[in-house]
Amino acid sequence: MNDIKTVGIAGCGTMGAGIAIVCARAGFRTRVYDTRPDAVARARGQTEAFLRKSVERGKLAADDLPRIMEAWQGTTDLAELADCDLVIEAVFESLEVKHGLFAKLNEVCGEHAIFASNTSTISITEIAGGSGRADRFVGMHFCLPAQLMKLVEMSPGLNTSDETFERAWKFCEALGQKPVRTQDTPGFILNYFLIPFNNDAIRLVEQGVAEAADIDKAIKAALGYPMGPLELLDLVGMDTQRLLCDAMYGLTNEPRASCPPLVRRMIAAGRLGKKTGRGFHEYRDTKMYGA
Repeated sequence: MNDIKTVGIAGCGTMGAGIAIVCARAGFRTRVYDTRPDAVARARGQTEAFLRKSVERGKLAADDLPRIMEAWQGTTDLAELADCDLVIEAVFESLEVKHGLFAKLNEVCGEHAIFASNTSTISITEIAGGSGRADRFVGMHFCLPAQLMKLVEMSPGLNTSDETFERAWKFCEALGQKPVRTQDTPGFILNYFLIPFNNDAIRLVEQGVAEAADIDKAIKAALGYPMGPLELLDLVGMDTQRLLCDAMYGLTNEPRASCPPLVRRMIAAGRLGKKTGRGFHEYRDTKMYGA
């Protein structure tokens, strides 16, 4: 029996907003926290638009929409996460920032609460070391876009208790997701392959081998991927890709994981991807993927 009823999501960027949809849609009280009021408002608007589109496509009953939106509660006050049974962190890939957030959460949340990180590159054990509750800490890496993808990489840190991991695993199943257990190693399963692979696609553009649209078309047609690597990068954001590369390369020294110069130039030009309307492709809106 799952004992987690109220979930906090710390950070409501692309990943956090998607995870919040998954939690609220599954019937959990979901508190969505961010320091920026505009980010909270944007995430709520994107969530409602995504759910309305789901209703239009017959993937969600119309009666479920108000229930989900009622369960979804946004806040800029960290104290409102005090009664959460689980808090999932979804801020950018900085160990210092994550440690600062979890230190504050440790003061706010009850002793029973589990902390989880959606990190895709940083060691769970290292993040847990600054949380104040390393035994009640677990890695829960949702796949992008979280509201559509089912896979979650579940990673225990060295001090994660068996009870904590089991509680988090059962919660993940209650969400309707498909968890897999991974060791606490750089990139876990997916990003071990994906970061170098996406960087290879970027370097094809840098070298003038093919246009972004043709690279995406080739990958989708030949490998059966629903989304091309450069489309995915636009969804992730160039700023996030740079952080992922820097973290992964710093941990592994794998040359293919190093950030391509084109990414840094695109950041300087404000071409971050879908959220700014232009990355490798151009976008007419910044709606959540799938809406």
